Amino acid sequence: MQRVRTALALLAVGAAGIAAPFAIPAIAARSSTSSTVTIKVKATEFKFALSKKTVALGTTVIFKITNNGKIGHDFKINGKKTRLIQPGKTATLKVKFTKKGKLRYLCTVPGHAANGMKGTFGVGVNVTTTSTVVTTTGGTTTGTTTGGGGSCSTPTTTVNVGLREYAFDLDKGGPAQTPLPAGCIQFVIKNNGSLVHNFDIAGVRVGAFLNPGASETWAVQLAAGTKTIQCDVPFHIERGMTSTLTVA
Repeated sequence: MQRVRTALALLAVGAAGIAAPFAIPAIAARSSTSSTVTIKVKATEFKFALSKKTVALGTTVIFKITNNGKIGHDFKINGKKTRLIQPGKTATLKVKFTKKGKLRYLCTVPGHAANGMKGTFGVGVNVTTTSTVVTTTGGTTTGTTTGGGGSCSTPTTTVNVGLREYAFDLDKGGPAQTPLPAGCIQFVIKNNGSLVHNFDIAGVRVGAFLNPGASETWAVQLAAGTKTIQCDVPFHIERGMTSTLTVA
């Protein structure tokens, strides 16, 4: 009887040894499964607001991007990009993050990232957030000051700016005109065209998006130099709505 019990015990150990190699891969498969999260992204002129800016390594993220702005935007991260999202519309972008680090996200429409539509996303690391300063400088609408010249309240020079398809009409400081004197300069801007336009002094001040016939007035402090001016509506730069402003 003792010999029978010993034989049965050896058989049980052998069976466990055979089963073990099959159990290990199953455990490994469960441990390598990554999570999936949804992150909401709100796009406006000119910024993104993300519901979450950090995820764990190996996470698959479904970005749900809603355009709450007045013009088209897109969203690009980790080499993937949405289509151009029209105002009021939503798009999704699925991305799996397999490398640890800080990644840049941005809107690829010309001029939009330069005016603030960009940020940093963390994979397995924390990121710090920055904010865009929004100011109103006595005009009828709100624009964004992006650096390179602060707002001012005692202008010494006034420039009238007309917007149309696809050009700017300036009565002072244009490419073929006498340069503006450096200092506090007031811009009186009116959309004389049939489409939405805005007046953006790149790196200094982003004007509001104006419907046909609408206008706004604001003032900024400008140092001597050549400033790029542009309209930030998608594809308007490509159609020629960019020029220079000369300050002496």
